[in-house]
Amino acid sequence: MSADAATLIDHIKSFLEAMGRKEFDKAPSFVSSDCEYTNIPMGTVQGPEGVKEVLEPFFAPTLENEFVYKHIAVNGDVVFIERLDRHHLPDGWVELPVTGVFKVENGRITMWRDYFDLPTIMNKWPQPE
Repeated sequence: MSADAATLIDHIKSFLEAMGRKEFDKAPSFVSSDCEYTNIPMGTVQGPEGVKEVLEPFFAPTLENEFVYKHIAVNGDVVFIERLDRHHLPDGWVELPVTGVFKVENGRITMWRDYFDLPTIMNKWPQPE
């Protein structure tokens, strides 16, 4: 693996782990102002504020979040990560298989797409009252 590929992978892992720790104020250091984040099948938002707008309410009920990286591949400035997202809720852990595709330019994420099966998570996630 090239040094550039290792740097890209470390950047993405650091970003995901900061989001998992609910450190949403760190998003601007990882994400470009025009980043397109598509949480398939949910929709697309832009920039660090869009990322925060999606993830902050999602992570709100979690006590802890963990990402288990299964496979990682880099092609130029694109990083593919197959992972298992683990979310600790008051009544136990919920696991969601996810594949993320990230594009990094000039040290910032400019495109992020997460692919997952929505019913897998929604069947186990706390619903608003």
